[in-house]
Amino acid sequence: MTIEIQKLARKNILDLRSYSSARDEFEGNNGIFLDANENPFGELNRYPDPYQRKIKEKLSELNQIPTDNIFLGNGSDEVIDLAFRIFCEPKKNKVLTFSPTYGMYEVSANINDIELINLDLNDDFQIDLETLKPYLNDKNLKIIFICSPNNPTGNSFQNIKYIIENFSGIVFIDEAYIDFSPEESFRSQIKNYPNLIVSQTFSKAWGMASIRVGIAYTSKEIIKFYNKVKPPYNISQLNQDAIINTLTDENIQLVSENIILILNEKKQLIQKLEQLELINKIYPSDANFILIKVENADSVYQELVNQNVIVRNRNSVIKNCLRITVGSPEENKKLIQALQNINN
Repeated sequence: MTIEIQKLARKNILDLRSYSSARDEFEGNNGIFLDANENPFGELNRYPDPYQRKIKEKLSELNQIPTDNIFLGNGSDEVIDLAFRIFCEPKKNKVLTFSPTYGMYEVSANINDIELINLDLNDDFQIDLETLKPYLNDKNLKIIFICSPNNPTGNSFQNIKYIIENFSGIVFIDEAYIDFSPEESFRSQIKNYPNLIVSQTFSKAWGMASIRVGIAYTSKEIIKFYNKVKPPYNISQLNQDAIINTLTDENIQLVSENIILILNEKKQLIQKLEQLELINKIYPSDANFILIKVENADSVYQELVNQNVIVRNRNSVIKNCLRITVGSPEENKKLIQALQNINN
């Protein structure tokens, strides 16, 4: 299937003349800087690198992906929102996702005035291809969002490759939780599929949720559109420095060890949850959280809050379900004790 990215992008984006910042016009690090109307005094007085080159070089080395195939956003939410702005014409185009899933796809669709098609997952929380197939030929359908491992269900999706190979629009795979999954990332496939965007984040496995930095791995052509549309200085220097300091051999090893610890804790936590009569079902998870089903999620949630244990009540999304993030050994122990108190 031949896909022309230029024909997928909105005409006004094709014609857009992006803002040229002072740091676009001069990229050096040395000199007397009188070009950006900055205050000459202070430690935080200079604008940051608008393209986060040092971070991209580290990610390129780590993942064997060229820097020209990497975009950094103000959280994955910016990566998602810019995809709407680049490819979707308000009041005309559509995007599609699978329910239940991450709520920002719907929020971004509403903000950008784009019709969202929500297809229900089957009883195993998998994509029903037969339900999906009629939509793949809709010329107004521009983006399919796939969150895998999925939030809030925790499972990885099958049939993703089929969707990429049979849809002529953009396939956006949100891999926020991929570091906890036994499944391989799709980021290595961007060289094979020009319409593929793979989103990842520093918020989960890297333990840097407060700095709000997301990543997109995609074709050079799509990266050019992202850089054209993004705000000029979308990631602060403080946040760039925090990531650079984390992307050292020592810290990368520590992150790997923490992932193993979290996965071991998840295994033990599931074993203990299985012993509680309060819990009706524990769903399979490839993420750093567990989805459980109880008789009355609202009641259990409130009783946990009363014991100062905060989980996520997903009753409004999946009937009588709670989402539990895997915490530290001590936190998980307190969770089990709190649930036992409810049982008693």
